[in-house]
Formats: sequence, structure tokens, C-alpha cells
Amino acid sequence: MRETIESQLYSREAIAARVKELGQQLSRDYAESEPLVVVVLKGSAMFASDLLRELSIDVEVDYIGTSSYGDATESSGHVRIVKDIGASLQGRHVIIIEDIVDTGLTLDYLLRTLNLREPASLKICALLDKPSRRRAEVPVDYIGFSIDDHFVIGYGLDYASRYRNLPYIGVLKLEAE
Repeated sequence: MRETIESQLYSREAIAARVKELGQQLSRDYAESEPLVVVVLKGSAMFASDLLRELSIDVEVDYIGTSSYGDATESSGHVRIVKDIGASLQGRHVIIIEDIVDTGLTLDYLLRTLNLREPASLKICALLDKPSRRRAEVPVDYIGFSIDDHFVIGYGLDYASRYRNLPYIGVLKLEAE
């Protein structure tokens, strides 16, 4: 397979503006608490870094790593935790920061797993939502952008561990060689 960047969906400026809005909304919604923010690695790292700087509230941050794609463009459907959270969730308000909600399988697994740890609440904040691909219904509470069925890269999103460093979100086109 040979890949090319077909188009730019969201510019650096559009992303920054939307991240600022999400930060303001989360700051309002959690003004009375100090939530635990759980960043889903690796794709969410860039989004989370920018979003955390937009928050005007105190938060604790932890990280969780999952795997379901490998180097493919389709989720395998088999989700596993490769790095777990160190903080206790019991009785805490928890915000999961995710790069993209596609099939929903990863978040469904995470929600079921993390709810067993008895948080006071568990909300999802996703940079991108791709509802047309949903195979598991998951509640996405905060959405940066809803997108059509494209394979997207940039701003933390990758293909075979590449393109994460792009400052924008683009559409990847795959072609047979």
C-alpha cells in the first residue's frame, strides 16, 4: 500500500479554537470538583496537552494505553490495556480524553472496565466522533468535531505510527501499488 494525504479536514487554527471551547465547557461543568483526567495513549496525547492548558480548574492527570489497531486501518475488535491507570477512580469524577471514537469498541471496553472501579461519574471527551462506523453504542459527552467515514491522520492520529506530528487533521488516501 502507498498512502497520500488527500485533504485537510481541520486546520491548526480550527482545532485550537474548538479545543479552547471544550476547555471552557469542561471548566464550567467541573467547577465544583477536581476531576481525574484519563488520557488514552498514544493518539490523544497532543489533544490532551492542548486541552489541559485550556482548563481553568484543578485536575489530576493519568494515562491509559490500549491497543486495537496495530498498523492496520481497521480496528481488530480485540481491545487490550497495555498501560493501566495508577490513580484510584473510586468516588472520583473521571473524564476520559480520546482522540477518535470510531467503532466504539475501545471505549465500550474502557467504560466497562473503568466502571468496575466505582467512579462517581465517567464522561468521554473526544476530539473526533465518527458515528457512521459505530459498532458499540458509547455516550460521547464532549465532541470536538463529528466527521464522515474517513481515515484521518495528524494532530496525534496516526497510520502505522506516522503522521502524528502534523499540526492539522487530514484525510489519508490508501492506494494499491
